[in-house]
Amino acid sequence: MPTLTDTGIRVRGVSRSFPGSGADVLVLDDIDLTIRRGSFVTFFGPSGCGKTTLLRILAGLQSQDEGDVTLFGQTPAQAARDKNIAWIPQSSALLPWQSARRNADLSRRVNRRAGRRAGQTRELGDPMEVLGQMGLAAATDLRPDQLSGGMRQRVSLARGFVQDAPLMLMDEPFSALDELTREELRYQLLDMWERHRKTVVFVTHSATEAVLLSDTVVVMSARPGRIHTVIEVDLPRPRAAGIEDDPGFRRTVARLRAAVAEGRGA
Repeated sequence: MPTLTDTGIRVRGVSRSFPGSGADVLVLDDIDLTIRRGSFVTFFGPSGCGKTTLLRILAGLQSQDEGDVTLFGQTPAQAARDKNIAWIPQSSALLPWQSARRNADLSRRVNRRAGRRAGQTRELGDPMEVLGQMGLAAATDLRPDQLSGGMRQRVSLARGFVQDAPLMLMDEPFSALDELTREELRYQLLDMWERHRKTVVFVTHSATEAVLLSDTVVVMSARPGRIHTVIEVDLPRPRAAGIEDDPGFRRTVARLRAAVAEGRGA
């Protein structure tokens, strides 16, 4: 089993097209990107710019037409096979007949060998401990239809952390939630990331969310998706409630929105 390296994530010259009505549509064009291990990186840009396509290429769910991708020295296919990637979709995707605890523990029950990952000897995360950290200690025996939308998404996040993969890929996991719940879960995710320090690649359409969560925001231009600019978020961690009122926070959000506007016209 290959040993993971500290080289981080490397994307070199990645392009991807999809069939169109008359000709192929270029969705991603010559993407070059490096992501440090243990960092929180967000893909941000207008609808249709290829954010989710790039995320799915990292996950090994789609292949690129050109270029190379390595995740800590592995190909996406190798990383997926060795259970080194946790995928958090837009919907909670919970099994309706299973309790919150058994949904959170799904990785261990379905993928028995994932408990001993390349170069590691410790077991997967404990589902009861992770659910407790997510504020769900009193809901572990409830089924998804007995949980609110926010609680279901917490279980989905917990399942990713229980899997204990070094890379977590999150495709707009809060997009279906109301704004109050979404704000609460942003801070919940920040707390879990501080505890576990996974490498996270996140997709969102919210500039505020991107700045609050991220070390780095990758701004993509309108189709064909290219990297328009990379913005480092120079705000201290841990980030607590009230940071959104900080002038530096507001300046970074404004800079991000301006970059997206420029990318639309690129």
